[in-house]
Amino acid sequence: MRNPYDVLGVPRDASADEIKKAFRRLAKKHHPDANKNDPKAALRFAEINAAYEILGDENKRKAFDRGEIDAEGKPRFQGFEGFHPGAGGPGGTHFEFAFGPEGFRRTSARGGAGGFSAFEDILSSVFGAMGGRDSGVHPGFTRFSEGPETPLRGQDASVEVTITLGEAAKGGHKRVTLPTGKTLDVRIPAGLSDGQQIRLKGQGWPGPRGAPAGDALVTVHIAPHPHFKVEGANLRVDLPITLYEAVLGGKVRVPTLDGAVELAIPPGTNAGRTFRLKGKGLPAKSGTGDLLATVRIVLPERPDPELEALMRRWRDEKPYNPRSDLA
Repeated sequence: MRNPYDVLGVPRDASADEIKKAFRRLAKKHHPDANKNDPKAALRFAEINAAYEILGDENKRKAFDRGEIDAEGKPRFQGFEGFHPGAGGPGGTHFEFAFGPEGFRRTSARGGAGGFSAFEDILSSVFGAMGGRDSGVHPGFTRFSEGPETPLRGQDASVEVTITLGEAAKGGHKRVTLPTGKTLDVRIPAGLSDGQQIRLKGQGWPGPRGAPAGDALVTVHIAPHPHFKVEGANLRVDLPITLYEAVLGGKVRVPTLDGAVELAIPPGTNAGRTFRLKGKGLPAKSGTGDLLATVRIVLPERPDPELEALMRRWRDEKPYNPRSDLA
């Protein structure tokens, strides 16, 4: 994963609004639905969304800037630094430790020789249940349940994957690489929610001496969509219409996950009116959600003298107050 600032093409001091605008522009340009003949579009789109997951979240962005998480949003483990027996006296020893699939272990030591055995005793009591040297459990492995005679099994292996909103609605397959180095094709069921976890039995770290392997835990994130907002099983979308369509009515095309459909706009439609398109949302246990399209009246991009003259005449000859109830 590249640096998220480089992916979105923004400087490190970019504002939240600048980051959001850059994401929307790139997401629209590289969305798989708009690049069906480009096999690499889905990878670029996933990278853009992964970058926005970090920079679009204030807390995650600060954690990345401080070096606490990497470009994939995973914590950077710093180890235990600066253990000095005897309140840091001149004879103290500096140790560095790491915890990985093989368990908790010392990686280096600097300084005096005293004090390490006492610290190991502390670690043995704290980490005993996770494979300390006195626990009788092989480092890096856990028991199925409590009790000295229960069998061991390997640790679970966790990984995160980002899918598009279309993939969440229709399901599909995603290839993931686990921390173990194993690559799997994971089936994504239709209607999966953001943050939902898929458990793959026996695909985690191997167990000791032939014991069962742990599980693979795949956490699925749904990438933000440039047009749709998810509300449970429903989707929301802003529907821009012209002033004359609002006054006179007409038929407009509305985007959905299955392609654009026509919607009849009645004459005299106000901004903020919401139309419900049945069954155009996301699948759920109780059925399929709806698409809620909210009207926004958009004026011409360039000033129009004729329109301005008409509005002045309308204001002078036929004034009305839509805010009378607010007085």
